[in-house]
Amino acid sequence: MRYVINSPTQVSVPVYGQDGRFPVRRIFCVGRNYAAHIREMGNDEREPPFFFTKPADAVVETGQTIPYPMQTSDLHHEVELVLAIGQHGTDIPAKAALDHVWGACVGIDLTRRDLQAAAKSKGRPWDMAKGFDHSAPMGALVPLTDMPDLGSGRIWLSVNGEVRQDADLADMIWPAADCIAHLSRSVALAPGDLIMTGTPAGVGPLVAGDHVKAGVAGAPDLGIHIDG
Repeated sequence: MRYVINSPTQVSVPVYGQDGRFPVRRIFCVGRNYAAHIREMGNDEREPPFFFTKPADAVVETGQTIPYPMQTSDLHHEVELVLAIGQHGTDIPAKAALDHVWGACVGIDLTRRDLQAAAKSKGRPWDMAKGFDHSAPMGALVPLTDMPDLGSGRIWLSVNGEVRQDADLADMIWPAADCIAHLSRSVALAPGDLIMTGTPAGVGPLVAGDHVKAGVAGAPDLGIHIDG
C-alpha cells in the first residue's frame, strides 16, 4: 500500500531478556481500582471500573529523560501494573481473561492533575490531563509464563529515593482478570493492546529534576528522569 505521507513508526515496548519487542496498538487505563487511592481522591469506592485511554506514542522506555509537560504546574505520578494483550477477545469471561494476556510490566500513568481537576469541574473529558506526550512510561515486559500470580505482590514507586506509593496487587478492587472482562464488554481487545490497571494510594507531584523509580513484583524496575 502506498501512503501519501511517511507512515508513523510502530510504537513498541521492550521484552525482558529478548531481542523481540511488543508492538503497541492501544493503551487503556482503569480508573479508581484501589480503595485507598479512591478515598484519598474523595471518590466512591463502590463504583464499577471505568476506562480512559492514552495514545500509543505516549510510551516512554525505562532510563529516559522526559520534559516536564506543557500547560501544567501539577504533574502527578501513578504507578500501575500493565497487562499486554496477546489474543483477540470480546465479552471475555473473567475465568478465561488471563488466557488473553501475553505478559505484564510496571508502568506510570503521568497525570496533569490541575487539568484533570478543571475538566472534572466542568464535566469535560480528561483527555488532555491523561493522554499527553510522554505520559506512559513503561518497564520491560515479562511473558506471563515467567510472571508470578498477578493477583498479589508488591507495587511501589519512589521519587529521589523516597518511597511514595507502596501497596500490594491484592489490594485491587477489580483484579487483572476482572479488568479485562469489563473492558472487553465495551471494545474488542486485540494483540498489542495494553491495559494499565489502576494505581494505589500515595500519588503526588513531580517537579523538574526528579528521579522516579517504580516496580511491580516479578518484572524489571522502571526509572525515568524529569527534565526542566
